[in-house]
Amino acid sequence: MLQDATAKEPSIFDRLDIDAHVLRLQHFFAREKPVMMEGDYTLHYHFISELDRYDFTPPAKVKNLDGELARLAKDGMLKSDQIGEFFTIIRYFIYLKNYAFKEGRLRKFLDEITIPETIHRYLTHVTPDGQINPEVDEELFGIDRAMTEKKRHLSQRLVQIANSQKLGPYMVDKQVHIVAGEEAILVRGGYSHVIKATIIGRSSGGFFYIVPSEISSIKTELEHLDSRKAEIIYRIEKEISSVLGGQMLFLKFINRTFDRFDHYQSRVLFARSGNFEFVVPEPGQGIVLSRFAHPALSNPKPISVDFSKSVLLITGVNAGGKTMLLKSLLSAAVMARYLIPFRCKKDETRIGRFKEIEAIIDDPQNVAGDISTFAGRMQAFHRLFRKNDVLVGVDEIELGTDSDEASALFKVMIESLVDRGCKIVITTHHKRLAALLAANPDVGLLAALYDEEKRVPTYDFLQGSIGKSYAFETAVRYGVPSPVIAEAKTLYGEEKER
Repeated sequence: MLQDATAKEPSIFDRLDIDAHVLRLQHFFAREKPVMMEGDYTLHYHFISELDRYDFTPPAKVKNLDGELARLAKDGMLKSDQIGEFFTIIRYFIYLKNYAFKEGRLRKFLDEITIPETIHRYLTHVTPDGQINPEVDEELFGIDRAMTEKKRHLSQRLVQIANSQKLGPYMVDKQVHIVAGEEAILVRGGYSHVIKATIIGRSSGGFFYIVPSEISSIKTELEHLDSRKAEIIYRIEKEISSVLGGQMLFLKFINRTFDRFDHYQSRVLFARSGNFEFVVPEPGQGIVLSRFAHPALSNPKPISVDFSKSVLLITGVNAGGKTMLLKSLLSAAVMARYLIPFRCKKDETRIGRFKEIEAIIDDPQNVAGDISTFAGRMQAFHRLFRKNDVLVGVDEIELGTDSDEASALFKVMIESLVDRGCKIVITTHHKRLAALLAANPDVGLLAALYDEEKRVPTYDFLQGSIGKSYAFETAVRYGVPSPVIAEAKTLYGEEKER
C-alpha cells in the first residue's frame, strides 16, 4: 500500500515532492481525512466527471464524528453543537437530493439516500450554528424573549445610574465596563455614601469596578431564567440523542457517504482551481506523459516521455532534470492512482496500473543503524524481490560502491526484477551499466541534453541515447577554477572525453 500524507515517516508524496500539491487538495475537504479513496477508482472517476458538469455549493466544514457515534452506540447523550454536526451533513444531502442533477450515476446515488422521518422532523430543532432553536419550544421561546428584555433593561438602568447626579462626583468615567463577563461602572472611593453596590474588581489606578445592588437583582432574575433555559435545552438534547441512537445504521451510512462525496466535490473544485486534469489508470504497465508539469515547480518546462518498455534508463548532464523526470513519472502514476488531478495534455497521456509504487531516491545511510549507502540500497532491492507488478524509481543507482562491480550487479538485479513484473525507471552516470543494459530490448534510453554553445542544460531529453555527464562543464558553471578543470581534463584523457 502507498503511505498516506499524514504518516510520520516520509511518505511517497514527500519523496516525490508532491506533498504540497496533495495538501492543497486537502484544503478543499469539508473535513480532515486521508487522501485515498476506497473502492474502484474508475467508478469514482465517473462520479467526479458527472459532478464536474454542475455549479454546486460545496459542503460546510464539519468535524470527525467517530467519537459521537461511539457515544450514541452506548446510549450516551450529545450536546446541541454535536447534534448540529450530524444535521449539517443531513441538510447537505437534502440540498443535493433537491438539486437539479440529471439522470446518471450521481442522480441514482442520491435517490438511494432516504432520510428517516424520525430524524427529519428534528432538523429544525438545531440551528446551523449548533444551537437549540428556541422556536421549537413555547416555554424556551418565552424565556429567550424575557432574557433579552431583562438584558436590555439592565444595560439601560446601568447607564442611568452612571449618569445620575448623586453618583456623579464619584464616577471615574461614564462608560459601562465588562469585568469578568459582568457589566460594571468604575468609581472612586466613598461611593458607598450614595449607592449600595458590590465590588467585582479594582483598576490599575486603584478605582473600584462595582455592580449596583438593584442591578444585581436583575442579574439574579437572569440567572434563574438561564438555569431554566438550560433544563429545557438538556431535555431537548436528550430527546434528539435518543432518536439519533435509534438510527445508528443510518448515521454510520450517512457519515461514510458524506466522506465519499467530500472526496468527489473537493477534487472537482481543486481541478477547477488550477486547471488540472484527471488521468485514470488503465490496464497494463505503459506510461506516456504528454506536456506533464510537476506541481512542485513554479514555472515548469512541460515534459513528454514514452515509458512503454520495462526499464527506462536516464543518463546525461548533471543538473539537467534527470531526477525531476524520474519523480514526474512516479508522481503521475501516484496521482492517477489517487485520482489527484494535475497538469498535462490529457488526451495523449496514458498511465498503467500498479499494485505498488516505490521511490528509491534518498541516501539510505544510517550511522546509528550501521547501514552504509550501498547497504541501504541493497535492503531496498531485497524488498523488491518479494513483490511483483511494482513501479520502481531509483535515483543515482550507482551510489556507494565500486562502479564496475555495481554495474554487473545492478544489470542482473534489474533484469531479474523485470522478470518478476516490475517496471523500473533509473537515473545513472554509470556508462558501463548503461552500455550493459542498452543491449536489452526491454530497456529504453533517455539522455538529458546540454547546450554546448550556451554551456547550460536544456532540460530536454533525447530518446534512444546514452548521455554524457558533462562533469567538467558543470564544474565550470558552478565556479570551480579553470586551471583545476584543465588539469582534470588532461588527466581524464582526450580519448575518454571523446
